[in-house]
Parts: sequence; C-alpha cells; structure tokens
Amino acid sequence: MRLPQAPPDWTESLRSASDASRLLHILRLKEAEPAGAYLHWDQLRRRTPPDDLTAEEWWLVVSLARAPLLKEIALETTDGRRFQFSMTESAQRLAHEIDRDASGVLGVPDAIANKATQKQYLVRSLIEEALTSSQLEGAAATRAQAKQMIQEGRKPRNRSERMVLNNYFAMELIRERKSEPLTPGLLLDLHRTIATDTLDDPGQIGRLRDDADIVRVVSDDDTILHVPPPAAELPGRIERMCELANGGGNGFIHPVVRAVLLHFWLAYDHPFCDGNGRTARALFYWSMLQQGYWLTEYVSISRVLKQAPARYAMAFLYSETPPYDATYFVLHQLEVIKKSIADLHAYLTQKAVEVREVESILRHRAGFNHRQIALLGHALRNPGEVYTMATHKTSHRVSHETARQDLYALEAAGLLISRKRGREYEFVAVPNLAKVLQQAPATNPSDPPR
Repeated sequence: MRLPQAPPDWTESLRSASDASRLLHILRLKEAEPAGAYLHWDQLRRRTPPDDLTAEEWWLVVSLARAPLLKEIALETTDGRRFQFSMTESAQRLAHEIDRDASGVLGVPDAIANKATQKQYLVRSLIEEALTSSQLEGAAATRAQAKQMIQEGRKPRNRSERMVLNNYFAMELIRERKSEPLTPGLLLDLHRTIATDTLDDPGQIGRLRDDADIVRVVSDDDTILHVPPPAAELPGRIERMCELANGGGNGFIHPVVRAVLLHFWLAYDHPFCDGNGRTARALFYWSMLQQGYWLTEYVSISRVLKQAPARYAMAFLYSETPPYDATYFVLHQLEVIKKSIADLHAYLTQKAVEVREVESILRHRAGFNHRQIALLGHALRNPGEVYTMATHKTSHRVSHETARQDLYALEAAGLLISRKRGREYEFVAVPNLAKVLQQAPATNPSDPPR
C-alpha cells in the first residue's frame, strides 16, 4: 500500500495568486464536496478540474469552502497540531439516517422487537463482530468454527480462535459496562479482555506501551504507514480521549461522530503493543451503546470493513496527512455504519422469507395436522419457546392424550427436543428448525411408546 500524496498548502496558493480577476473568480466558487464526495488531494489531483482551473486552484476552491466547517478536537498529531473534522452535507445526512435507524423504536424489525427472537439475533451479531474484527487482524478462524466454539462453550484450539473468543467476551463486557463513563481503567480492562493469551509477551496485556516498546504500523510491503506518538505522552492523551468520550471537549459533537472519532483516536495513538485495532472498534461499540444507539448491538461494522480493508486503511491515511482532517475517516465510518444496518435489515428480511416459505411447505405437506403446523409455525417465529402438553392442550382445546401424541410425534420426526422439568416434559424446537423442516419426511412417524 502506498502513502497518499500530501496536499499543497492552499494558504500559500492564495497568497501567491497574482491575477486579481482570476483570484476573484476562484473566491466565488464554493465546493466542499466536489460531485458529492469529500475528496482528498490525492484523489482530486487525478480528476479533471472544473471551469478551466488548475488542480492546485481547484484544491484552493475546495479548501476555502471547507475551512469554515472545520472543528478542532483535542487529539494532537505527533508534531503538535490538532486534528479537525467537519459536518458536511454528506456527514449530516448520514448521521441523521443513523439516528433514525439505530436509536429509535419506529421501524424496528419485528425479529428485533420480539423478545423471543432478540437473543438469537444478538448472539449472531456478537459472534459475527467477534469473528470479523479478529479476521481483520489476521485471525484464520472460520465462521463455523467460531459459532461452534462460542455456542458450545468449547475451549479455543489456537491463537486465532482465542482472538475470536476474546472479542466475543469484549463485546459482552461493553454491554455490561455501557452505562459507565470511559476511564483509563475501563480501557485497560477492555484491552486485557481482548489480548489475553494472544500476545507473545503476557506482560504487555492490559497496560500502555512504554519507551522500550517499538510500535509501528506497516503495510504488507514493509512501508511504514504510521508512527504513533511517544509512550510518555500516552497517559495525558488517554485522559483527553476519555474527556471526549464522556461528553467533554470543544462544544457539541454529534454522538455517532463522537464514537467514530474515538475509534480514530485510539487507532492513531496506538497505546498498546498489540490489539489496538480490535480495541478501537470495541471502543466505538461502547460509545454507541453508551449514547443510546441500542440497535448497534445487532450489527457488525467489522464485517463491512473486511469487505474493503484497503478503503478502511486509506481513510486513516487520508486523515493523517496535513491539514489533519479526520472528516475522511468520519465519512467512511458513517457509510460503514449505514451499510451494516442495511445488512441487518436484509438478513432479517431473508429470514422472514425463509420462515414464510417453510410455513407454506408445511401447509401443503401431508402428515402434519393443523395443530402441529400451528406449533411449528409459532416455533419458527419464536426460537427458544417452550411447549408443554398443558399449553398445547389449552391452545387447541384438545385432550391431554391428543396433546401428548402431537408433541411426541414431532419429537420423533426430529423437530422437537424434550426435557424433563419436575413431573412434566417440556419441548423446544431443534436448532435450525427451518432447514430441518425443508428436509422433513412427508409423513410423521407414529407416536413412540412412553
């Protein structure tokens, strides 16, 4: 990966302009987002400028339009300058859409609003984020391995699986401590959860790096992409980051943008010897949940980032060139959040379609009576629901013996699992009921002896 070309100093271009009429023409133009995009100089210089401008004049136009929008934050560069960001029209639109879709209750998917299915989709999202966040950092675990390990409580077999499991625990820690303010202690707890048993030196876990730790961000071809600030500065930097996280700083910052800036801040400071990327993404989730964006629990930003990791890296690199404008990273992440929410809706829609298709198959398949079809349809829409002979008898106004035959026949067909609770048996649907039903025999086995 190559480093982007740093932009020319637009203030110098402004001072050196010699033709007054040309300068007036440039000053009349306003274009913070050419063609709706917040272009970096490295992108803009490759495009054809409008109005017969030179590339440098076009950059001057863009920079003049952006200057009034820029707002400083307390994060300082390694040479003592402060990062800035701006709420452009694109940023405002994206932040509004995330506000609408991730923090309210209107338009919430039925599967998320339904208490019976919430846990199922929450666990799915936690596993997905834990897996893909680890894969971004080189973990080789597969989705099937991660799901089996976490759901069955199996111990990790290698470092990759341990990374995934730690990320899962970190997401649970965030949920448990989302109401707390961010402190250096909480940040160290988060890193400790993420890094345990994944670093060559256990002494680096849960502590800030020191002067003896040489940390660099390098590309696959060994190009140095980022040199973080000196270790001696980290305690003060972490305190200022916590101030931003807890609502302090220079005036109002949109809550979603605040969460994104925390992600960027921790990645820039790179305060740990390893695990900084995973910790930065986890910190983003903590901030979103802490500020009331509860739907964020059900989405995976790392899944989206993994689809285009180079764009993720370039968003950092664009922001780290003068004039240190983090808007590039903010806009990239707002798009990622929006897509992760859209992915969730698409997944839930797909699952709803699958349920309707299976219910249609049931209605047209011989061997199930109407009571069994009703129970299976209910189980499809309410994973984890418990059924007993008493509830089945009451729901359908049948005798105890009929209820017994219905439930045991479904168990014999491999669709329900029974377990004894006191004097009674309880029944729950098998995992992946929809897939099992699609392969179910056309007729049910007879009632087994009990």
